Amino acid sequence: MMLLKNKFSLQHVCLSFCLCMAAFSCSSEEPGGEGPIDPPIEEPPVDQPTDPNLFYVAKVDLRTQNNAAITSKEEYIACTVAIDGGEEFDNYSGSARIRGRGNSTWHWYQKKPYRIKLDEQSEILGLGANKDWVLLANYRDPTHLMNAIGFEMAHYMELPFTNHSRFVEVTLNGSYIGLYQLTEQIEIAKSRVNIDSKEGLLLSLDKDDGPELSPSATDNFWSSIFRLPVIVKSPEDQTSQQLDAIKADFAKLETAINNFDYNAVDKLLDIRSLIDYLLIQEMTYNVEVDAPRSIYMYKDKGGKYAFGPVWDFDAGFDFDWGSMYTGHKYFASYKELVLGTDPVNHTGGYWVNNFFTQMFRNKTFKAEYKARWTEVSDGMLDYLLPHLDEIVENASDAMKRDATRWPIDKSYTTEIKRLKTWLTNRADYLDTVIANIP
Repeated sequence: MMLLKNKFSLQHVCLSFCLCMAAFSCSSEEPGGEGPIDPPIEEPPVDQPTDPNLFYVAKVDLRTQNNAAITSKEEYIACTVAIDGGEEFDNYSGSARIRGRGNSTWHWYQKKPYRIKLDEQSEILGLGANKDWVLLANYRDPTHLMNAIGFEMAHYMELPFTNHSRFVEVTLNGSYIGLYQLTEQIEIAKSRVNIDSKEGLLLSLDKDDGPELSPSATDNFWSSIFRLPVIVKSPEDQTSQQLDAIKADFAKLETAINNFDYNAVDKLLDIRSLIDYLLIQEMTYNVEVDAPRSIYMYKDKGGKYAFGPVWDFDAGFDFDWGSMYTGHKYFASYKELVLGTDPVNHTGGYWVNNFFTQMFRNKTFKAEYKARWTEVSDGMLDYLLPHLDEIVENASDAMKRDATRWPIDKSYTTEIKRLKTWLTNRADYLDTVIANIP
């Protein structure tokens, strides 16, 4: 297994090698006698500090106005945010607003997730400047790692606009509230889903926010063919005419998928994004795709639909839904499947909406799905497991403090070992399952 210090160090090695090769190839003089040409120096990505430990656990202090309790996930209240980045990141302080967020995670569990809106766009912990940030509580997840795994798999597979993780310990109005995962709010913005802000489209397929469970909302609709609960995240505050136009445009994609016509779908959808998205859902046994919940899609001006960013993985990894209100039970079996052994006929898996499975009727799509798994599966765990080790190494003390603050009937050290074993067995099992899709 590759013992990577972290993702950035691997990029650094690759960059150094490329620069050395470029210098070698450009060492001769160019015509005109200008002498050796220095190789270009690639700047680090906007969201990466120069020499970071990406898994360093920073400290976040939140203070609400008049120490007011955060009781709503609809109404913001004023607060201040102070971040101690230690030796790895810049400190930050500023005014903001805060509210609760999430559905089951907000309503059912003691440790609450939050949405923060800064008063001014700011870089936080080396991430691109924005006002909107999320603090994931990960209370249901006894490892604290499941959402990070989903994000890292998407980074490995190079899905655009994938979220980044920063683990932080949070104090609220002077009281320690545990280890959280700070990440970006999914939205159209330069440092987020970077598409045209006026004519780009960001959608969510989500049962909770869709027309069945949120009938009074004006930003959702049932899709025409597959009856998907579609929420328009952007543009915001659509007119009824805009909503009808979006529904009609989405129906064109549905029609092509329903006919499993590869060429027609390819004109409307980034097919690779669908394949990668489904592989990530299957690898993590993320059953949210069945509802569906937390499935994002976007479309740039003049472009195709694409799946992503990925989101919400703490209902995966064979979570025991029978004890969902009080339990933290995962990993009972690595052989459970989302799409099943035969996705077209929903055999051996969930009855996932045909929007996600109909293309398996097409031989070209099916061959590409199998080939893509073969391409990414060999290196996936070599990439992923060292990242998990780095998170645990940096966050182990914080995990202990979180376990004291929010005691559950599970040992995080034991559950992390079970998680890594489950992932290894899962990848091996999927080799056989995917190769034998009829």
